[in-house]
Amino acid sequence: MSEDSNVISVGRVAGLWRYPVKSMGGEVLSETEISWHGLLGDRRWALIRNDSVRNGFPWFTLRQRNNMSQYVPSFSDPCKPDTSKTVVKTPSGDILDVDDPALGLELCSGGARIIKQSRGIFDTFPLSLITTQTITGLGEIVGDELDALRFRPNILVEADDDAPFQEDTWVGRVLEIGELRMRVDQRDDRCVVITIDPVTAERSPAILRAVKDKRQGCLGVYGTAVEPGRVSVNDKVRLEVLA
Repeated sequence: MSEDSNVISVGRVAGLWRYPVKSMGGEVLSETEISWHGLLGDRRWALIRNDSVRNGFPWFTLRQRNNMSQYVPSFSDPCKPDTSKTVVKTPSGDILDVDDPALGLELCSGGARIIKQSRGIFDTFPLSLITTQTITGLGEIVGDELDALRFRPNILVEADDDAPFQEDTWVGRVLEIGELRMRVDQRDDRCVVITIDPVTAERSPAILRAVKDKRQGCLGVYGTAVEPGRVSVNDKVRLEVLA
């Protein structure tokens, strides 16, 4: 890690989540290992419709099924997710193996198959981060209190500064978060998924409209590990000072 004179404090970790199955519910973590491939166990599985035509985005996600986030995956050994059994609790309370064809049939009328990639199945970059101030700021724009899970972050930061959208200024720089050094690569270009309430599964199109109108379609940031390490809730978040 850098010496204190080379970093400035910008906040603390307020929340950590991983999403074992792409677009399904997130798993709340108090601490996690973060490697070159993101959080241990994050987005290792994804669904593809049996009748889909392969393209640049073949995944079956919240775009097609509003309540996918109400399907909650978990690992038999949370400390060794990449080698342990993965199951999914459905909204009705059934527990199914992640690769059980019944799960794909329940989600998609034509059926869907599950695939696994040990390096994770990410749209852009393996890490996503947003500040509590940004979520509050967007909520003030749309006139609603917004759940952080609507934005499906891996790392939620409570910033030292009250200003919203400040993570935009971190792009191109490196954050120290616990033992992790994370490069902030780009702003997070948002899609229709953020319109879906993770609890009720109801859509609010005004949220995406506000992000497009006020934030050039972006909210939060994407990043990659430049030095893997362990991160815990309440860890300090520091920004490396440019030379």
